[in-house]
Amino acid sequence: MLLLASALTLAGDGLAVEATFPICGDGRRVTCVVDGDTFWHNRIKYRLADIDAPEVSNPKCEAEAKLGRSATYRLAAQLNAGRFELQEQGTDRYGRTLATVTRGGRSIGRQLVSEGLARRWGDRRGWC
Repeated sequence: MLLLASALTLAGDGLAVEATFPICGDGRRVTCVVDGDTFWHNRIKYRLADIDAPEVSNPKCEAEAKLGRSATYRLAAQLNAGRFELQEQGTDRYGRTLATVTRGGRSIGRQLVSEGLARRWGDRRGWC
C-alpha cells in the first residue's frame, strides 16, 4: 500500500497544503488529480473555481482529449511543486468543493490559462 505524505496548516483565510498528487486511477480517491481543474485532497474533491479545463473523461474530440491530458499533468506538476494555499469558496452542483489555489500570491488556475491549458471560468467556447 502506497502512503502519501500530506501537510495542512492554516494560512490567512485558507489552508496551506503540501502533499504528493499522483494522477487518479480507478481505485479509491484520497489525494490525486482527476483532470486539469479537479483534484482530491484527503478524500475531499476540489474544483478550481477560477478556470475551466478540457474534459478527459468524455472529450468531444481528439483535440480536447489531448489538451485535457496536458492540463491534467500540468495541474499535477503545479500541485506537486511545493506548498500552496487552498481557499474554499463553497460547493458546486456536483458536490465538489470550489477553491482557489495559489502559490506565492499567484493563482495556479490562472497559470494554466496563461499556458493555454485552460480558460477563465465562464468562457463557454468548445475545445474542438
